[in-house]
Amino acid sequence: MIYTKLPHTDIEVSKICLGTMTWGNQNTEAEGHEQMDYAVEQGINFFDTAELYPIPAHPDRYAHTEKIIGNWFKKNGRRDQIILGTKIAGNDEFSKFIRTTGFSRESIISAVEGSLERLHTEYIDVYQLHWPERSTNYFGQRGYKHDVSDHWEDNFHQVLETLRDLIREGKIRHAGISNETPWGTMRFLEESKVHASLPRVVTIQNPYSLLNRLFETGLSEISIREHIGLLAYSPMAFGVLSGKYLGGKLPDRSRMALFPNYNRYGGEKATKATQKYFDLAQKHGLSLAQMALAFVISRPFVTSTLIGATTMNQLKEDIGSIDVNLNDGLLKGINAIHNEIPNPSP
Repeated sequence: MIYTKLPHTDIEVSKICLGTMTWGNQNTEAEGHEQMDYAVEQGINFFDTAELYPIPAHPDRYAHTEKIIGNWFKKNGRRDQIILGTKIAGNDEFSKFIRTTGFSRESIISAVEGSLERLHTEYIDVYQLHWPERSTNYFGQRGYKHDVSDHWEDNFHQVLETLRDLIREGKIRHAGISNETPWGTMRFLEESKVHASLPRVVTIQNPYSLLNRLFETGLSEISIREHIGLLAYSPMAFGVLSGKYLGGKLPDRSRMALFPNYNRYGGEKATKATQKYFDLAQKHGLSLAQMALAFVISRPFVTSTLIGATTMNQLKEDIGSIDVNLNDGLLKGINAIHNEIPNPSP
C-alpha cells in the first residue's frame, strides 16, 4: 500500500480509501465486515461513509452503513487503526426524511452526535458536508444555472464556527467538503484565511474518473495551490469502467440493474469511450478496472481514491490497482481517448 498525508495534518492515509455506501442494501453486515477485514489486511487504513448511506437513501435503511461500521469497531476494537470519514446530508428531496434544517448549528451538532453513537467512536477524523445546501450544480449537473427562488443565505462562517467548536470538543479532528464547486471551495478557504480561529477544510470529495475529468477544469488548480486533497469518488463510474456493461449486458445485482435511475454513466458517448478504454487496457495487458483506478491514483491532486465493491473479487481487483504503474505510452493513449470523447458523463 502507498500512503500520503491529509493536507495540513500529520495524518497518514492509504492512497486507496474503502467506500461503504452499498452496505446495508446491496451488501449485508457480514459482507461489510469481511470487506473491512480484507482491506485492513491489505494496508488500507482509511474508511469513508455518510449518515445518508446506504444508497439509494430510504427511511427504513437510514444510517445502516454507519451502524455496520460501528459494530465492526465494537467487535474488534480496531478504531485506533482507522482514519474515518463521514458526512452530514445536505438538503434535497431525497434527504428530507433526515432533516430540513440544512447546515444550521443545531443540525451539524445533531448529525455529529448521531454518527458518533452509531459508529461506536468518540471522534471522527474527517467530517464532511455531503453536498452544498445552496442551489448549485452538483450530482451530475454540468453547468450552473442560477435559481432565483433559492433563499439560501451565505453561512460559510457559521458552518465553520460550528465545526471549530466540535474540533475543540474533540468530536471531530478535521473538516472536509464534498460535491463542491470552485466558488464554494474558495469561499470556505478564504473564510478560514480571514478568520484565523476557523478551521481550514483539508479535503474535497468529488467525482473523478476516466469518464468524468471535470475536476481538472478548475478545482485541480485550487487543490494543488491551496493544498486541499481530492478524495476521488466514483473512480469506476458506478462500475461502468469495469467493462461489465459493454455489449448491452446488465449483470444481476449490478447497480444499474437494481437502480435504473443511476444511469449517469450509461449514455451513448460514455459507452463508446468505455469501449475504447477497455481496448486500450487489453492492449497493455491490464483489466479496465485496474487501469481506470491506477489513473486516478496517479493524479497529483488526488489524496485518496474511494473504491466500492459488492463482491470480494471486485474488492481484491480494485485494491490490486495500487501496484499498477501506467507508462507514458499508456497515458498518451488515455489522453488521446479523452481528447476525442472528453467527459462523456458528468
